[in-house]
Amino acid sequence: MKLKYIALLLITTGLTACNDLEDVNREEAEVILPALTSGTADFSTYVSLGNSLTAGYTDNALFIAAQENSIPNILASKFALAGGGEFKQPLMNDNYGGLAYGGTRIAEPRLVFNGSGPASLESVIGSINVSTDLALNNPTGPFNNMGVPGAKSYHLLYDGLGNPSGLLTDPMTANPYFVRMASSTSATVLGDAMAQSPTFFSLWIGNNDVLGYALSGGDGSSPITPLDGAIGVGFTQTYGAIIATLTSQGAKGVVANIPDVISIPHFTTVPHNPIPLDAATAAYLNSTSAYGAYNAGIVQAFAYLVGNGLMTQDAADAEIAKRTITFEAGTTNAVVIMDEYLTDLTGLNPALVSMRQATADDLLVLTASTFIGTEAVPGNPQTVNGVAIPLADKWVLTPEEQEEISTATSTFNAIIDNVRQQAGLAMVDTNSILNQLANGGVTSGDYTLTSNLVVGGAFSLDGVHLTARGYAYLANEFMKAIDATYNSNFVDSGQLVDIGNYPTNYSPTLQ
Repeated sequence: MKLKYIALLLITTGLTACNDLEDVNREEAEVILPALTSGTADFSTYVSLGNSLTAGYTDNALFIAAQENSIPNILASKFALAGGGEFKQPLMNDNYGGLAYGGTRIAEPRLVFNGSGPASLESVIGSINVSTDLALNNPTGPFNNMGVPGAKSYHLLYDGLGNPSGLLTDPMTANPYFVRMASSTSATVLGDAMAQSPTFFSLWIGNNDVLGYALSGGDGSSPITPLDGAIGVGFTQTYGAIIATLTSQGAKGVVANIPDVISIPHFTTVPHNPIPLDAATAAYLNSTSAYGAYNAGIVQAFAYLVGNGLMTQDAADAEIAKRTITFEAGTTNAVVIMDEYLTDLTGLNPALVSMRQATADDLLVLTASTFIGTEAVPGNPQTVNGVAIPLADKWVLTPEEQEEISTATSTFNAIIDNVRQQAGLAMVDTNSILNQLANGGVTSGDYTLTSNLVVGGAFSLDGVHLTARGYAYLANEFMKAIDATYNSNFVDSGQLVDIGNYPTNYSPTLQ
C-alpha cells in the first residue's frame, strides 16, 4: 500500500516539476524580431520638404530642441539603421526661438505654459536676446531638412524666397527661414533639395495654402491658393511639378495630405460666448442707447426691402433673427462680430453695418482670447472689443468661410492622392489622423493624445503645431506608410518610437 502512495507521489512531483520547467522556459524565452530591412526603398540620401510641420516648429517658434524632435529627424534616426546617411538640419542658435535681422526682431520667441495657459517666454523669464540673426550668423548647408515655416506649395519653386533683400519689402517677398538655408540668393527649396540627388524624400506641403486663409479669419489677406493656373500659381500644376521633379532621378518617397485645419485647437478653444455681464450692463446694451436702436433699424430696413419686392418675408425674418443683438445677466453672452455674408443695409442706413452675435457655428481664432474684453479706447468701458465694438473678420471664421476651407482641403487632398498614386508613392493620411485627435483621440502605447489645447498632449501652445509627442506619433505613421508601400519592416522589427519618450511641453528654463 505504501509503495502505491510513493509511486503516486513521484508521478505527481514529476508532473509538477515538468510544468515548472516549462513555465521558466516560457518566461525566459525572448521574442526574436526580424532584422530591419529597407525593402525596395533606398534611404542613403534622405531629404524632407515642407513647411513648419516638417521643420519641427512648435509653441509658435522654431528652436533647437523642437528641431531635434521633428518628424524628419526622427525618421532619419531610423533610416540610419537601414542604410541611411547623415541628416543635417539648419539648427537655430538657441532654445529661445525667434528671429532677428540686423538686430531687429522679425519673429518672437516661443510660447511657454505659465501655470494657467500659453504665455510669451519673456513674460515668464524676462527679457532675452534673440540670437538667431539672419544678417550675422546663418548655418552652412546643404540641409536634408528643407522644411520652411510659412511655405505654401508654390514657394518651393520661387527663386526669390531666400533673397535677404526680400525681407525689407512690404510685404516681405522672402522667407526668413529659407534665407538661413538657401544655397544662394536665387536658390529654390526644390532646387536645393534636388542638388543632393535624394534617393528618398518626404513631402508634407499644402497646409499653408489653406491655413493662411484660416489663420487670418478669412479676411482676404492670405487667400486660398487657386486650384488651377501655371506652375508656381495653381495648386494642381504646382504639386504635380514638385512630385515630377522629386521622382525624376528615381527617388522613392512618402507624402502627407492636408489636415482639416478648422478641427485644430487654434479654432476650437475660444468659445463664442465668453462675455460676463451684470444686469445693469446688459440692460444698457439692450437699450436704444446701444443695440436697441440697431435692432429697430434692421426691422425697418427689411420691411422696406420686403415692401418693395426686393426680398421675401421669410428671408427677411430669418436675417432679422440672425442679426438681432441681445444680452443678459450671466457669464455666457456671445460676442458681437462683423459678418460680410449678411445683407448690406448701409445703403439704407449707414449705421446698420453687417454685424451680429456669434453662434456655436462660428469659430474664433485662439489669439482672440487676449483681445476680447480689451478697450479700443483705453479707459473707456463703452469701447470694449467684442461687446461694444464688433470683432473684425480676422478674429472669426463664419460657417461660409469654413465651407470654403473644407472644400479646398478636400479638393487639394484629392489632387495629392491622385499624383502620389501615379508616382507610386506612400502616403500618410494626416487629415484622418487629426480628425481622430479631435474626436476621441488616438492611442499609442500607454498614451492617448487628443486635440485639446495644453492637456491633450498632441498640440503645442500655439494651437496649430504639434508637440514633440505629436510629431513622434506621426513619425510612426510615416514609417507604417513606408512599410506598406516599399516592403520595409519598421513596424515588425520593433523600430517604431515610444511616444512617451517625447515631451508635450518645454520648460521656460530651456536655453
